[in-house]
Amino acid sequence: MTRVKLTNPVDVADAERGLLRVEQVRRVEVEAVVDTGEMMLALPAEVAKALGLKERGRQRVRYADGRVADVPWVGPVTVEILAREMSCDAVVEVAGTTPLIGQIPLEALDLVVDPRTRDVSVNPASPDMPMMDMLGACC
Repeated sequence: MTRVKLTNPVDVADAERGLLRVEQVRRVEVEAVVDTGEMMLALPAEVAKALGLKERGRQRVRYADGRVADVPWVGPVTVEILAREMSCDAVVEVAGTTPLIGQIPLEALDLVVDPRTRDVSVNPASPDMPMMDMLGACC
């Protein structure tokens, strides 16, 4: 489990343009399971609603028990863990479920999970900011 700060970035942009007061920006803090078997960010319906995230479509998901379902996907949402921040989309699960942090947010934030202790930490090779591997052409 790790503490996650979630923010509606559309609200932040509106506040920067003077369309909302800063205190009106929708933010939520939750405890989330870091699930290295999950790909995306998964949020319970009540969290997505509290953040005012708009449904952008449906995403087919396969659960660990083999079930397949089409669930809403929303976004963008800003995710902050251990003072590192990124924006991504999320799939929405039924109300009351536990938020899940999958591989996409973990990679973008350059966080590592110690399988022995189950601790989440910043990558010690890049302690000051996330590092992304780029395998494209240079210069």
